[in-house]
Amino acid sequence: MEENEDDHSDAGKMCKLRRDTVMLMMVVLVSCLVTQVMPDTNKGEGDTKKKNNDSNNNNLKNTKLPPCAACRVLTDSFKKGIESTARGKFEGGDSSWEEEKMMSYKKSEVRLIEIQEKLCKDVERGQKQCETSAEEHEGLLEDWWFREQETEPDLHTWLCIITLRVCCPPNHYGPQCLSCKGGTENPCNGNGKCKGAGTRKGSGDCSCNPGYQGEFCDACSYGYFQAYKDDTKILCDQCHKSCNGPCSGPGQKSCVACKEGWIMDTEKGCYDINECAADRSPCKRNQFCVNNEGSYSCLECDKSCDGCNGDGPDMCDKCADGYILEKDMCVDNSGKERDRHMAFARYVTYAGLTLATCIILQKSTIMAAIVGASVAAYIGLSEYYLRDTPAPPITPEIPASLFNPQPDISN
Repeated sequence: MEENEDDHSDAGKMCKLRRDTVMLMMVVLVSCLVTQVMPDTNKGEGDTKKKNNDSNNNNLKNTKLPPCAACRVLTDSFKKGIESTARGKFEGGDSSWEEEKMMSYKKSEVRLIEIQEKLCKDVERGQKQCETSAEEHEGLLEDWWFREQETEPDLHTWLCIITLRVCCPPNHYGPQCLSCKGGTENPCNGNGKCKGAGTRKGSGDCSCNPGYQGEFCDACSYGYFQAYKDDTKILCDQCHKSCNGPCSGPGQKSCVACKEGWIMDTEKGCYDINECAADRSPCKRNQFCVNNEGSYSCLECDKSCDGCNGDGPDMCDKCADGYILEKDMCVDNSGKERDRHMAFARYVTYAGLTLATCIILQKSTIMAAIVGASVAAYIGLSEYYLRDTPAPPITPEIPASLFNPQPDISN
């Protein structure tokens, strides 16, 4: 029997060992799978982001610009190449001979090749179009480099305006490159932009800046006044925020009419109406009014208030349920009620112990004395502990209305 029991015990241990081994192998297998899947997931996310970035970059590079803008991109890239090779030198043993016998590096073919190798590489928006234009106009770029550079040093002017005729000089517009309104020196009186300026497109009309109007942007628009004017320039400033429409100058006294929330005063001009001073508050129940210039705001009362005239527990009309007035402030009454209930329960317990002592006294004086002394010690220690233990500190709540004020509400 003992041998059979030992065999059964060994068999059980072997089964448990095999089960534990299988469980361990499963845990290891799951861990390996997780470590393989997570990098693949991260890699997939990284690939997605990379594809999106590549797609955006390709979209920028494939952007098709208007003729003048495309020509300017090409000439700007060429100018950057000139700047980057400004101090370049020939490479190799024949550089001195090349400089002395043929031409200086400044206008050499070697430098031109260096510029053309990097041409359009720095362009982000419209790069493909720039590369196509560079191939298409390679001959013109070489003509300017070797022959026209002396007479017209600005490549943009020579290529885009004079030769290709896709752009106009500054402050000119349209197919014939006419002058913008107001003249080429000071178009639109400096208070706007000429539509189509610098291109072969547009109407040449003035698009005035805020505060200006008129064909040549030479007058102040509605809600603005003339602050300065001479023979060549006019400056317009915005009227005071209380003005409803035009004004004769700065400040609220210059308003012709007042906006809603303001009232005209003979001495002060447009004077702010204090909506909060009205007999009936414009705010809802359990809200108080805060006056703003030309408007007002309604903020929530403190949670301890049932109606209020300001923020905080000391501004309540009366206290809300669960709060009592103490030292001119509405304070939480739940703690005091709980203390009263606990005190009542404690005194009832004391009374029960005293009554039990009296019952025992009738049967055994010694036991009554022991129990009485114990009860007296218990009551004394309990009251001493409760009296000398300080109450936990109460953290005041900051009203949520201070962090999330309601937006201004117009009358």
